[in-house]
Amino acid sequence: MSEPATALTGCLAPIDKDGLNTLIANGKANPQAIKTLKCKTVAEGRFRHANYIRDLEPYIVDEPPGLLGDDTAPNPSEASLAALGSCVAVGLHANAIHRGITIESLEVEMEGDLNITGVWGTGDLGEKPVGFTDVRINVAMKADCPQETIDELIAHVIQWSPVFNTFSRPVNMVAVSL
Repeated sequence: MSEPATALTGCLAPIDKDGLNTLIANGKANPQAIKTLKCKTVAEGRFRHANYIRDLEPYIVDEPPGLLGDDTAPNPSEASLAALGSCVAVGLHANAIHRGITIESLEVEMEGDLNITGVWGTGDLGEKPVGFTDVRINVAMKADCPQETIDELIAHVIQWSPVFNTFSRPVNMVAVSL
């Protein structure tokens, strides 16, 4: 495995600015474009699941021992935090490149508060919120710009993050038996 770009150059490996500009132009040319993303989840036993996305190796999700899993991978709620943190990081990197900002380092720490006493609808079923009640996104970013610019960039990315918006607004959901 090669050294991360930060160890070699003192900054994150940049994304292709021409490719980014092409994505921006395509989005402006076809603002109503919808892409359907797919994932197939296959139970492997106990609470371990393999998630098949595109032609990638399976993304494993499990539960920790306290929730009767084998602790071989993140649990579904942790995976959702990882998706949110990754989406914010991607947005920060892309928007920094678009604005001509060089990022030296970027870390996004996620924390979420979750009441687990209902245990998937089988435990304590009293009145309580299901899912995260609070999520904190902590961004540590060093770049060749003032802190005010970084703060504005973070606010912009949060506003436009697809995963953040999925977390923060209702989504039409349909479940069917195949």
